[in-house]
Amino acid sequence: MSGPTLGILAGGGPLPGRVAAAAEAAGRGVFIVGLEGFASKAVLAPYPHAFSRMGAAGRILELLRANACADIVMIGPVRRPGLLDLRPDATGLRLMGRVGRSVFGGGDDTLLAAVVKVLSEEGFRVIGAHDVLTEALAPSGLLSATAPDAQAMTDIARGVTVARALGAVDVGQCCVVQQGLVLAVEAIEGTDAMLARAAALCRTGPGGVLVKLCKPGQERRADLPTIGATTIANAAAAGLRGIAFEAGGTLLADRNASIAAADRAGVFLIGIDPDAI
Repeated sequence: MSGPTLGILAGGGPLPGRVAAAAEAAGRGVFIVGLEGFASKAVLAPYPHAFSRMGAAGRILELLRANACADIVMIGPVRRPGLLDLRPDATGLRLMGRVGRSVFGGGDDTLLAAVVKVLSEEGFRVIGAHDVLTEALAPSGLLSATAPDAQAMTDIARGVTVARALGAVDVGQCCVVQQGLVLAVEAIEGTDAMLARAAALCRTGPGGVLVKLCKPGQERRADLPTIGATTIANAAAAGLRGIAFEAGGTLLADRNASIAAADRAGVFLIGIDPDAI
């Protein structure tokens, strides 16, 4: 993939660096705007970059334009701020007025869809991280040495129903099910915090499963479900037997490392078609 400079709006984790490396390997220039408090200095260090606080929309747009960015990828987790914490600058206030303050009272996908719309109106083309890092999209089928048994598959089916209901109201992307019981659902706290809660709720007997799906109608250019070695370690620590994720709609932060982590922990990783469960 070659073309104009790729702008990357970076949250936390390693994926912003992997997207930048893939773009450079394809002959594209990159410029990363790291969101303060989330983006890792070590991850961004090898690439042209600058940091900005999330609410400084004017600075972010200025940085992207000054570095001739045409395409934009938004990648990496952030903790959603409240309006008082956001402290929007003058440009941020203008943009908020354009999309309406009500989007800040909706779910993450509602807000991210508004951000995509604003960036598009400002002359940028927003693309998905998977358009650059194509190998990061999780495939269908079993990836791990450990496979789910009949009870686990029943729990996965229950989890698909619950995760879809959550996604339909733009609340979260995943849940934990054990022996048919929903132990925890994801809300604003994120997957890792949800897994920490689930650890205290596990029952005796066969362990539960984590099911992670795209929200129905999700803006797939931002916030695709993501699984990495940390997710797998936290799932194992919570006593879960495995993780089921939407094939073709989930990012594996590092496929080889994720599979190795699952095999070390003895948990399964399986890509599913939610419509076929």
